[in-house]
Amino acid sequence: MTWVTRTALVAGLGFLYAPILVLIVYSFNASTLVTVWGGFSTRWYGTLMADAPLLAAAWVSLRVAVLASLIATVLGTLSALALERQGRFRGRGLFTGLVFGPIVMPEVMIGLSLLLLFIGIGLDRGVATIVIAHATFCTGFVTVVVAARLRGLDRSLEEAAADLGATPVRVLATITLPLLAPAVVAGALLSFTLSLDDLVIASFVSGPGSTTLPMRLYSQVRLGVNPEINAASTLLVGLVSAAVLLASWLTDRRGRA
Repeated sequence: MTWVTRTALVAGLGFLYAPILVLIVYSFNASTLVTVWGGFSTRWYGTLMADAPLLAAAWVSLRVAVLASLIATVLGTLSALALERQGRFRGRGLFTGLVFGPIVMPEVMIGLSLLLLFIGIGLDRGVATIVIAHATFCTGFVTVVVAARLRGLDRSLEEAAADLGATPVRVLATITLPLLAPAVVAGALLSFTLSLDDLVIASFVSGPGSTTLPMRLYSQVRLGVNPEINAASTLLVGLVSAAVLLASWLTDRRGRA
């Protein structure tokens, strides 16, 4: 690696992560001014724990993320099995486009189209509509992770089980799914992270009483940044980072195995 490559790498990483590090450091600032360091303190984390509206928004985000990740994991795993195990079938191209379309589609378009759909069918916006929207958005990511693992599986194990008289359902339950477990968990954690972090789609499909944590933080930032927002953002960064690292570890562990 040349010095030019090292410099470019350091500059790129600094551009991406330096603002996050500054945010984390200033979440422990004792001063009420976010740009003036007043000493080390955890007072804003205590203030955060007493902020009822922010805690309510965090609870909504957690519920939505859990439900959306569960739905997306089931649908994404089934989609991956259909694409990797069923060969060519009528409508495969359309099905592939429907599964992977939300990955490349701008979030504004996804949010607006789902908003028009919910209005058209008369479905009141709330937690349920956010869960549906996030599950739609995350299913493609789960499919990518699980499909990649399926392509690396030794199919001789499934064929041996079938030769010994196991039905397709039994092969799936006792051979395929256990081997896919790390990829399924990684996909679930990834979809949980994407749902927890989403702002754009939730802004379109949310309703009264269904404000998520990113929406709440964004609305407060528009009125001015305070150290409490830094503390909330730090906790959110920590939770998302833990989920991403766990998903990466599970995928890498299974790959080495």
